[in-house]
Amino acid sequence: MADDLDTLKNDTLAALTAAQDHAQWDAVRVGTLGKSGALTGLLKQLGKLDPQERKERGQALNRLRDELNAAVEVRGREIEEKALQARLQSERVDVTMPAPAISVGAIHPISRTIEEMSAIFGAMGFSVAEGPDIESQWHNFSALNTPEHHPARTEQDTFYLPPKPGQAEPRVLRTQTSGVQVRTMLGQEPPIRIIAPGRTYRADHDATHSPMFHQCEGLVIDRGITLGHLKGCLIEFLRVFFDKPDLPVRFRASYFPFTEPSMEVDIGWSKTTGEIGSGSDWLEVLGSGMVHPRVLANCGLDPAEWQGFAFGMGIERLAMLKNGIPDLRSFYDSDLRWLRHYGFSAFSPATLTEGV
Repeated sequence: MADDLDTLKNDTLAALTAAQDHAQWDAVRVGTLGKSGALTGLLKQLGKLDPQERKERGQALNRLRDELNAAVEVRGREIEEKALQARLQSERVDVTMPAPAISVGAIHPISRTIEEMSAIFGAMGFSVAEGPDIESQWHNFSALNTPEHHPARTEQDTFYLPPKPGQAEPRVLRTQTSGVQVRTMLGQEPPIRIIAPGRTYRADHDATHSPMFHQCEGLVIDRGITLGHLKGCLIEFLRVFFDKPDLPVRFRASYFPFTEPSMEVDIGWSKTTGEIGSGSDWLEVLGSGMVHPRVLANCGLDPAEWQGFAFGMGIERLAMLKNGIPDLRSFYDSDLRWLRHYGFSAFSPATLTEGV
């Protein structure tokens, strides 16, 4: 009976030697040592033998099982090592080769300009307020002392939308972020100090105008607010934003229905070279004024107790001036070449002194 054990041993060792991968090795292991394997079957037959023969046969089978277990483990490690070496060969990386090019994104100039504005005004104690793009006519016009006959309320200037169910008055895509100022005054007790950057919409489109653009408006409400506070705030902002401590700034009388008095704000520049802060020319950059008493009253504030100033500027316009961008329409062309040229690294956050 020992011959059958020698045959099983030799056959198993030969099959292990022939196994070249894990699947073949596992088939040999299971076929010999598994629950239905050849050696397991022989062990199950021991109960049919007489005691003396069962003892001798059992000892021989146990020795064979130990030998085959050891051989299976050794061959398994050899196959694993062979597979690992083959994988290392196939996945070898030549570290002397140049790395593949990685396309790096950039922060859009509009996003960076909003970040800079928020940082500068934030240092002055302002917070950022937001509001809906679709406004009622009352929030967008009437509360701001804009009469029904004002040209800004015509369809040539404003995008009108169907009214809400159950309402007769059409809604508008906001033409300015002043509606955020109205909502803030209605929902927050003074003192108030906010800026409201966001998208706005007007029916206009050329090299310096877009039907969708961005504005940043500001509002300060408190007791004892004067024109001097307004001038000091805007002069400081413009000089920090353009990184020119001696930037010439002037205020010109103007008219807006929601402020009284109203002023346009100009900065010094050179019409010849386009350089900010040099030359004898002036360039208008934003509008401002003291909040009209009617606007305060419309928002539930007593003009005899509370005063304030407001201002508004085009974000694209300031971004164009600061970064030398000639055409407003290029902001929305989704041209990666343009963005790589004018965009900003995500690893260089906006600061209060970041220049062109």
